[in-house]
Amino acid sequence: MSPTKDQSPFIETSELTKKFDKITAVDKMSFEVDQGEFFGFLGPNGAGKTTTINLLTGLARPDSGTIRIGGFECTKNPKAAQHLIGVVPDESNLYPELSGFDNLCFCAALYGMPKKVRRTKARELLETFGLAEAADRKFAGYSKGMKRKLTIAAGIIHSPSVLFLDEPTTGIDVASARNIRQLVKGLHRAGTTIFLTTHYIEEAERLCDRIAFIVKGRIVGVDTVANLLRPVQGKRVMLFSVSHSDAVLFGKLAAAFPLLEFRALSDGQFRIESTESIHIGPLVRFLEEQGIEALEARNLHPSLEDVFVRITGIEVDLMKKEKEKGGGA
Repeated sequence: MSPTKDQSPFIETSELTKKFDKITAVDKMSFEVDQGEFFGFLGPNGAGKTTTINLLTGLARPDSGTIRIGGFECTKNPKAAQHLIGVVPDESNLYPELSGFDNLCFCAALYGMPKKVRRTKARELLETFGLAEAADRKFAGYSKGMKRKLTIAAGIIHSPSVLFLDEPTTGIDVASARNIRQLVKGLHRAGTTIFLTTHYIEEAERLCDRIAFIVKGRIVGVDTVANLLRPVQGKRVMLFSVSHSDAVLFGKLAAAFPLLEFRALSDGQFRIESTESIHIGPLVRFLEEQGIEALEARNLHPSLEDVFVRITGIEVDLMKKEKEKGGGA
């Protein structure tokens, strides 16, 4: 569902700030999310993504600033909009000793759903999420992917208007992650407003209507995916691998090829960007003259990664390392 512009934003924050001792986790953050929008918070671990979700869902109190959700003023009364909210935390909050079915029924009871209704809804969600055969197994025995799916099911059992997803695919296998993305896209198509935090750049690009880049508790850029990608459209990008490289080489390359933009990625690897075609032959010959062997040249498709690096100054390699490690934000 596309965001609507003929009504007030569903989520509004103004100058939202949260400190822990001397660390400012969320720094004067202001943003809006429309009803039915898929909104993404993209940034490295420790950027303030989880703290922001905790503030919006009432698990933490802001030091200053305001929060409105669904027309309810939630700054002083964090539970005012609780009936509208579903939350999927980065770490599961379900009970390991209970079965999948009993966990869902317990969560539904917390929202005041009648026994017959919650049992029916629990069975429906277990079927939808491919967990029907594991309904009576203890949650402790579920795989990581199954645990994540049940946690999402628990977050939507009361049919919330907005679902907060904190790093939903971190630390699970590729097949489960793909399955979860499809489930989340289905919820969005059905009209649920989605607020996603992630440090997976391709996940944000694939799912979100709009994305906010967050670094050290501050939003440094926010726009639709299409608008964010506009500056890199038409760019030619090439990844070059060589036997060795250093700062002196890049100075020489920049002087010899002034129409090309060079950026070092690591020792022996660099990116080339240009608005014109990149010709490999002259580059290879120049490198050979410097006693350097060209090992590989590969064209790349400009993506949100390029935009993220330009706006935040954070290298994509750092995000990829975090992707491999997993962990909260």
